[in-house]
Amino acid sequence: MAKTQLNVRVDESTAAAARRRAHQRGLSVNRYIEELVKQDAGEAGRAFVEAAADFMKQYESVFAEEFGAAAPVPVTAMSPSGGGDAGPGGDATGAARRSRRSKSVAQGER
Repeated sequence: MAKTQLNVRVDESTAAAARRRAHQRGLSVNRYIEELVKQDAGEAGRAFVEAAADFMKQYESVFAEEFGAAAPVPVTAMSPSGGGDAGPGGDATGAARRSRRSKSVAQGER
């Protein structure tokens, strides 16, 4: 893994808190910040998946009408750790595209 130096200016109280918390965890400040960024990214991914699941639930009848009564995709399949499954172009979007495509082909359209 390539290491990059990042020069960021923060106020002294924030820097002191970061040094103190890193020391409490037995980490370097850089490693502590890296862990915070990873944690933040994980939380953002979970928030996205929850919002997507809520959206799908709210519009379930619209999707069923448009794409037929296919078996629902379990929410657990839309995991942020699953390689981007829930993101743009991921499995959920691809499944909708495939469904539309197969419907069009079945009706003789191209």
